[in-house]
Amino acid sequence: MDFYMKLPRGKREFTLFLVTLSIISMNIIAPLITCFEMGFSMESWAHVFPIMPILWPCVIATVLVTYKPAAFLTSRLTQEGDSFHAVITLNIMCTVFLMSIILTIVGTWVGNREITTEPIVNFFYKWPRNFAISLAVEILIAQPIARRVMLGLHKYRDARREVAVSN
Repeated sequence: MDFYMKLPRGKREFTLFLVTLSIISMNIIAPLITCFEMGFSMESWAHVFPIMPILWPCVIATVLVTYKPAAFLTSRLTQEGDSFHAVITLNIMCTVFLMSIILTIVGTWVGNREITTEPIVNFFYKWPRNFAISLAVEILIAQPIARRVMLGLHKYRDARREVAVSN
């Protein structure tokens, strides 16, 4: 029942889920990673916001590119009958794993507004931190909120459908 109620049922719902998730994630993860890079200050925090309109399409594209590989990895790690929470947690881990690899490099390029070898050279120093921050935000904040949005939408639509059928 959780799979049906808390996850998108179609393309339009997937779009709403993705937009909700990406906006929450970007507004937390990007500033945190930047502050770890530049130091925690209001200037560091403010430095991120002009870059977000450029970074957001990169995040969306990365989600779309990693969606099927993450689903494949999740299917290899789970079995039929596993709980909703087990499947979702593993899917989040697989998705964040793949996305953090790409965005550790691409995010640095977008943030610095230049393509250099720096994020590749320092990848193994920065990626574990980026992965940990992203995983924590996704598991504890962004995914629960996005699933709550889906649950509310589905309850609303199902109630409307029941009213329409009974009339």
